[in-house]
Amino acid sequence: MFQSLLGVDLEDDQLKPVLVKARPLIEQKDSVTLITYELRDEASWSDGSPVTSDDIAFTLKVLKAPLVQNEQVKTQVAFIRDLVQDKENNRKFTFVCDSFTPEMELLSGDFFIIPAYLFDPENLLKNIPVAAFTDSLSKLENHTKIKAFAAQFNTPAYNNNGKILQGSAGYTLEEWVPGQYIKLRQKEDWWGKNTNATNLTANPEHITLHIIPDNTTALLALKNRQLDVLKDIPAHEFDQLKQNKDFQEDFDLFTPDSYKSVYAGINSRLPKFADKQTRQAIAYLLDITNYIKVTQQQYAIPTAGIIPPKLTEFYNSDLKPYTFNPAKAKQLLLAAGWQERNTGWFKNINGKEQQLTIVVTYKAGNNIVESTALIFQQSAAELHIPVQIEAQEGNLFTQNSREHKFELFFRPLSGNPFAFNFEPILHTSHAAKGGTNYTGFGNAETDALLQTINKATDAKQKATHLKQLQKLMLEEATFIVLYYTKERLAIHKRFQNTKVSGLSPNYDVSAFLIKK
Repeated sequence: MFQSLLGVDLEDDQLKPVLVKARPLIEQKDSVTLITYELRDEASWSDGSPVTSDDIAFTLKVLKAPLVQNEQVKTQVAFIRDLVQDKENNRKFTFVCDSFTPEMELLSGDFFIIPAYLFDPENLLKNIPVAAFTDSLSKLENHTKIKAFAAQFNTPAYNNNGKILQGSAGYTLEEWVPGQYIKLRQKEDWWGKNTNATNLTANPEHITLHIIPDNTTALLALKNRQLDVLKDIPAHEFDQLKQNKDFQEDFDLFTPDSYKSVYAGINSRLPKFADKQTRQAIAYLLDITNYIKVTQQQYAIPTAGIIPPKLTEFYNSDLKPYTFNPAKAKQLLLAAGWQERNTGWFKNINGKEQQLTIVVTYKAGNNIVESTALIFQQSAAELHIPVQIEAQEGNLFTQNSREHKFELFFRPLSGNPFAFNFEPILHTSHAAKGGTNYTGFGNAETDALLQTINKATDAKQKATHLKQLQKLMLEEATFIVLYYTKERLAIHKRFQNTKVSGLSPNYDVSAFLIKK
């Protein structure tokens, strides 16, 4: 229903123009970055009026405004300080942004644009400049017009009213029954069909999205041919569908490589884990092959680094992932100064004898990492290393990670193929308490490497630096990415042009065509 300036074409996982004519012009000037876009001439709203820079400015104000209930999106556009509109072309504008990071292009174009004429018919925000919504917003909380707009925007009518929920994309809301289904209807004479852009599609006349919170019920609906598409199919059930010949007469099954991974983080700040040989020994007790077999039913790929193996240009294929090797782990522990006794491993650390024990934590409710922790416990027992497992409530788990109150954790990690800014999770400037470098990874060499990666504009140079980073991460064994998962989805065989991808939402329903 709504469109962003840029979007990913799931046909090839490439970032492409949507509401704009081309990807932006990006200029770095001193401490700011200027990102200039020009909207397509054809782009229009449901009433036929053009999409202009006024709508972009309005959308930014809504995203940034205090009192408006959109906390999850506010941080995404926080780096945009202002919007400068071209005085001679109301479809051209420039974002004025703080500093520079490589993902700015993606973030600057990756939020849905909403029409001012529908969402602010009284022009409450029109005369407030975008720059006013930067930095401290507390002074705006009592602004009469902002308070009036927020009170209006936060009402249910703005969440589910089809007369208001109309964007520039090819569909309008036909019916919405909360908790059951959403029906969309194709627009007549939609402007997107008048372009040569193959990523702009609105092919099905009607789309019905069924809300089925229970996996068992959803699978039953799929098997009964009540659904045409189902994603996130549990691995065990997916295997059963692969053996069901009757089902496969009607459905195709897909397992595209995703950008989602699971990693082990070791708190390298703790004296017992400060030596990298100790951490490497622990890494050789990670039975990644078994993790994949038990938790993913083989729908995953081991990795030697933080880059997905499918990104062959940037993945360091010269490296070998850690494999379960107790003999190698024992050799490394001895080299690190640990002494083996009948009761376990001991070492004199800071004048005090300490036993090698490991407390493994994970977010409660995640069955995948729970099984991973249990397998690790069994693996470590082969070398008489006691492992204690603790499931923690989500907020507590995050808080303890930020406060460095952990020894080893397992957690998921998501990425994308468009930007490789790992500074927030790997740079030492984020390693203090409260920061997002939980493991304490990094030194002057890796910090410089991370900054070089972010500044690199040449793909070959970026690839060289990323491969070096992966090598250093493997050696340090502090932040150990175990594997990248595969998505699992089923689509009815009567459709073509489905654009199946490892990127969410994994298929483009607007592109679906009926096979002739």
